Amino acid sequence: MQLPLLSCGLLGLLASQVVATALTYKVHANERACFYTATQNKDEKIAFYFAVQSGGSFDIDYEVTGPNGKYIMDGQKERQGDFVFTAREVGEYSFCFNNEMSTYTEKFVDFEIAVENEARVTIPSKQGSSPEQTSALEESLFKLSGQLSTITRNQKYFRTRENRNFSTVRSTEQRIVNFSIVQILMIMAMGALQVFIVRFFFQGARKGYV
Repeated sequence: MQLPLLSCGLLGLLASQVVATALTYKVHANERACFYTATQNKDEKIAFYFAVQSGGSFDIDYEVTGPNGKYIMDGQKERQGDFVFTAREVGEYSFCFNNEMSTYTEKFVDFEIAVENEARVTIPSKQGSSPEQTSALEESLFKLSGQLSTITRNQKYFRTRENRNFSTVRSTEQRIVNFSIVQILMIMAMGALQVFIVRFFFQGARKGYV
């Protein structure tokens, strides 16, 4: 299944020369899902983040290719990834998730793709301010932007850990319930067997007495 990112319009945010797309997608068993984004200029930065939130062993195969089908990166049975690379060529880049290794398990994958042009926007300086003051303000803004990005990624990491731990707890609870049901059935079967054996002995004793 192939879904174009930029044309679907789910999140096409263009601000400060950044285009980002964040989605949650259910990858069915034996499915290969691809998503696309395009660059307009050379040497743009592309950030790619994904995390498997549920399904199987929380792993999936991924593959990133550039224009003309050139491989950029790939991985097998990865739980999550966070990459930034430079787009050397202008064109369409594909990001594919492959769940063909699973025969019946579907997986939910959170992912985000952001295209950013590194060219800095010149901040207009006020009358009477020195270039050094303007430069210091620019550096402060870029530092704040980097810190916000770090906080966002940490939140995504903790969310992934929470979902995985919750899935583990839910699986453990289901196993406990199943074990309890089996134990109850075994106790009932043993009780019925004991009653049958006792009745068999008493019936045999009566026949011998008669």
